[in-house]
This record gives sequence, structure tokens and C-alpha cells, in this order.
Amino acid sequence: MRRSRAFIPTSKDAPSDATLPSHIYLARAGFISQVAAGLYNYMPLAKRVIKKIENVINEEMIKVGAQEVELAFVTPADLWAESGRIEKFGKELLRFKDRKENLFVLGPTHEEMMVDLVRNRVTSYKNLPLNLYQIKTKFRDEARPRFGLMRGREFIMKDGYSFHSSAEDLNREFDTMEAAYKKILTRLGLEYRVVEADSGAIGGSGSKELMVLADSGEDTIAVCSKCEYGANIEAAKRSFNPNPPKAPEAEFNKFLTADVKSIDDLVGFLKVDPYYTIKCVAKRVVYEEESEIVLFFLRGCDNLQEVKALNATDGLEIVDVSEEELQELGIVPGFIGPLDQDKAKHVIDCELKNAPNMVCGANEKDYHFVGVDMKVLEDVAYFAEIAEVNEGDTCPHCDGTLSFTKGIEVGHIFKLGTTYSEALKAEYLDENGKAQPFIMGTYGMGVSRLVASVIEQHHDEQGCIWTKETAPYMVNIMISNIKDEAQVALGEELYEKLQDAKVEVMLDDRKDRFGFKMKDAELIGFPYTVIIGKELVNGSVQLYERVSQEKTSVKSDAIFSTVMELL
Repeated sequence: MRRSRAFIPTSKDAPSDATLPSHIYLARAGFISQVAAGLYNYMPLAKRVIKKIENVINEEMIKVGAQEVELAFVTPADLWAESGRIEKFGKELLRFKDRKENLFVLGPTHEEMMVDLVRNRVTSYKNLPLNLYQIKTKFRDEARPRFGLMRGREFIMKDGYSFHSSAEDLNREFDTMEAAYKKILTRLGLEYRVVEADSGAIGGSGSKELMVLADSGEDTIAVCSKCEYGANIEAAKRSFNPNPPKAPEAEFNKFLTADVKSIDDLVGFLKVDPYYTIKCVAKRVVYEEESEIVLFFLRGCDNLQEVKALNATDGLEIVDVSEEELQELGIVPGFIGPLDQDKAKHVIDCELKNAPNMVCGANEKDYHFVGVDMKVLEDVAYFAEIAEVNEGDTCPHCDGTLSFTKGIEVGHIFKLGTTYSEALKAEYLDENGKAQPFIMGTYGMGVSRLVASVIEQHHDEQGCIWTKETAPYMVNIMISNIKDEAQVALGEELYEKLQDAKVEVMLDDRKDRFGFKMKDAELIGFPYTVIIGKELVNGSVQLYERVSQEKTSVKSDAIFSTVMELL
């Protein structure tokens, strides 16, 4: 491509709302342009990067026997009602009616559509397993679209679905797809981590996320110092504390604690470690048609993990609740405890099960219980994992220590089981001729988010640094002085030779100053730039490597072979 004819509108100015490097540099370098909040146009450079990522994905999918399809972007709402997700998915699901008043949605994901495609068309176990995928534009009406391509409303996603006759076969395919996803990210030149995750609105189990490691990532990941364990903070687990602090010595009793409402106040008043206190976090849990106040109890040293809390209640959303709302139920804020608690539904963290020597609210103003043995609630209370792990906690798989890092979710895989096939009555006939629901897996990867992720990991103060598998053009030929016939002649010759060799090459034949063109080259992030300038009179040119920012003098008659060796 000749730069003089290329549509690459570079700019010195970043969008006013841009904070992440990928958003800043992709906009400034002429890859993307914003249409509205969370909506972007992909310009020629971005399209080239997207196609290269898609090619890598397609190649790895072919290797594992997955077949590509393309489903309709517009989905009948009836399918979502059939699966039971039309309300559960929430406001992110954009609904609209056609001229005949038929209700549709813009596809945020395609489980329902893929099941509908397969049901009544695959009828026998002999046709299984089956793995279908697509690379498709999706739409989710995000409440706060931000960070450019990292969290847009419209985005490009690879979503795949496998169909099986046994859990064993699903497990085999799941492992195969995980390995394929790892190969994709490795080929793209990304540093990543596979972590355990929550299934969210998709449902199912066996959920894993593929996280590109970056300080700018929205997700917090707990990782072990010794083993390969990693998990999104929403799903992270820990071992019970192997070395708990010294327990307080007190028999069960009700203790006057006037105006002692917080854990900090309680710890200071009773001189007890927060590990042995129980705090209550009151929330309103919203369901499809109603809501209720739920009391969550956990150790005073822990924080409530709201995704875990939501999963424990099967709710759709968790919102804050006021002291006035609690008082209306006869609940005393600041002194709420799990003993004899009958004012509201409550959930107790599983680490409190059978915990001795605890201190908790007495459900009476100015009073706490001391010396509480939680074993008394073992058979009558509802226990669930609702606490967030802390840095320094012990790994659930070894004696290693958990620490936190940041990541960008670029892939998510689930073992769906029969969640959608049962709801949509998608069945096959087994060896005995009996109808069985398909056992399913699903495998998603954010293509447009991968574009941004590459830059989040690979950039500097000058701009983008593309990896070899993702670069829109591998080589940029820069003619310093377009009026110099010798420079132009060599540039044209090298350009033709590289094109003939199937190298993706840009010829910067613009009449602009050298400094301007060099800044453009760095901003765009070509892996290699051949600078044809004043050294040509001595038979040499310069080869600039974007990663190292090093310039190397190369004989002009050897520049083609030198470039080919690097590629």
C-alpha cells in the first residue's frame, strides 16, 4: 500500500475520554473512530489487524475440528423467553419490535440461536460430537461503555458451541478448546493466564477465563506463588487459615457494648482479633418479579464478594439497603447477628460453619454475644461461600500464598451441560433409541478486545507496538526526500520486491518532512521501518526496529535479504 493513497488519519490529539493506552493510540493512529458511546468504526488498519486475529483463530479451530457458521445478528425474543434468559440477562439485552410488532433482540451472545440451529437437525448420537463457531458482531447495552474497544456496546466476538452425548466427551472437548485458545494467545504474542471464573449470565459450570495480563485490566486475578492456580476475584477460593490468630477466651454470654456498631469499634472495645468477629452486610436482592432484604454474615476481617453472594441467592442483582429499611423489619443496624435471626433471610459464609469463640451482634441495641460456637447453627442455617479472598491467603491447592494482579478477559469457556438443551427441548436419540438432551460446552473469545489487549501489553510513549502476528503491515518503507530520485528509485524497487515476496508492506511516499513521517511510523507501530535517506549516497540505508527502537545501518543492496531474514 502506498501511504499517499492510504486512509490513515493520524492525529496528535487523543479523545477527551481516553485514559487507556489502547484507546489513545488506536484513535490517534487512525485505527478506530468513535460513532457514539461504546460504538466504533474500524478503519483500514484496524480491519487488517482484525482479519489477522481472525485468521489465527480460524486456523486453530480447523485443527481441532470446529466448523464455522454465521448466525443472524437479530434474534427472535421468543428463543430467549424459551431459555428463560430474556429477563435474567437484564438491561444489556437490547429489545425492539419490527413493523408487525414481533419482538426481537440484538444478539449479545448466541447460545439460543446455536441450539435452535442444531435441534431437529442433529438427531442421533452417531452425529456427535459437534463443534460449531462463528466470528460475529455482538451488542450489549452496557450501562457505562468505556476504555475504547475494551468495553464497548458493539464488539466482535468469536463464540463457539459443542454438542455431546456424554460428560466425558464434553470434558475432552473442553480441554482441547482450552489448549487451542492458549495456542491462539501465544501466537498473538500475548502474556496470559488461564483462571477459574464465575459463569455469570451464561450459566453452566467449569468456567475458565483467559486473561491477558495488564495493569490496565478491569479484572482482579488471584494467583498462587507456588502452583499454577489462578482465579478471577469473583470466583477465587482459599484454604482455611492454617495459622489463625489466638482465640479469645470467653464463655457464651451477652455483653453490653454501648454504641459499638462497627467491627473496628468492636475490635478496639473487646481487644479481640477481627478474625473472631462476625459482621453483617445487609443487601437487597432483586429477583425477576420481586426483591427482598438478605443478611450476609462473614468474618469481620473479610469482605463480601457480591458475585458469590448473588450466586448464593439466585438473584439477578444486589443493591444497597438503608438503615430505615432494616429498622422497618425490626432489625437493629450495628448489632445484627446470626443467632435467633428470624427477621430476614440470611446467608452465612461457609468458613464460619462450626467456628468457635466468635463475637457477634445480639440483635439488640447495645449488645453483642461473646463466646459463640457457630456449631449450634450447623443444621439450621444456610451456609455458602460469600467472602472475597484477600492477598496473603493460602492457595486452595497447595500451601502457596495468593497475590493479586490485573488482567483483561479475552476468552471465556464454560461447561454448559444441559442448561440450554433442556430449556429449548433440543434432544438426540442415544444408542437405545431414547431421547436425551445435548450436553454442551461454549467457548468465547473477544476479537475486538484482543486488538486493544495487544496494545495494552505492547506500547510505549510513542505509540503502538504490534506483534508479528497482529501488525497491519510488517514493513514500512520511508523515503526521506521524495525529490531525491535515487531514494525514490530504491524505495520503489524494494516495495515491488517485498510485494512479490508476499510481504505486507507500506511505502511512505508522502511529501511530508522526515520527522513527521517518523512519528507517524512509531505511532502506528510497524515492526520494521526501512529509512531511505542521506546515507544512500554511501550505499546504505537504515533499518529501524520498533520494539527495540534501534536503527541499524544496512547496505542498500542487502536490505531486501536482511528484511526477509527478520520476517
